[in-house]
Amino acid sequence: MVSVRCKIVVKEELYKLGIQFAIVDIGEVNLMEDITPEQKEEFRAALLKSGLELMEDKKSVLIEKIKNIIIDMVHYKEDLIKIKFSDYLSEKLNHDYTYLSNLFSEVQGITIEQFIIAHKIERIKEMIIYDELNISEIAWKLNYSSVAHLSNQFKKVTGLSPSHFKQLKEKRRSPIEDIGN
Repeated sequence: MVSVRCKIVVKEELYKLGIQFAIVDIGEVNLMEDITPEQKEEFRAALLKSGLELMEDKKSVLIEKIKNIIIDMVHYKEDLIKIKFSDYLSEKLNHDYTYLSNLFSEVQGITIEQFIIAHKIERIKEMIIYDELNISEIAWKLNYSSVAHLSNQFKKVTGLSPSHFKQLKEKRRSPIEDIGN
């Protein structure tokens, strides 16, 4: 689950199936009781109809948690954290960053850093389109060391400078779920 909408869909499906739950959070569900294999299969099918997937493999769940933390941080927090993201991720997930990084790269085919950059670039596009902040303010808000760093990274990923991107009205953004996949 990567959005509030996903949480709502999961809760609705659990209610429909009469499955009692304690918590539905982004990336995880805590049930109050064991469910039958039939209920699990019904739940899996219902989620698939909504474009979601039931994950039980611990490594897959950890990958989803990494993605969700990054997405939440880049797209939904007012300001990015000011500590190293590797330290933040390790602390949040109680795992060594090297383990998380190797697992993520192995499964996703890209590094955590590349995933973060892809999301930051998408967030920059959004902020440029909304035209509420200038490039200096965007760089500060997304924790770039300078406007030049933001501009270089943006151009490397998109092939356009931020100012050129701003001029292109037909350039569309990517859905959050498709970034880094």
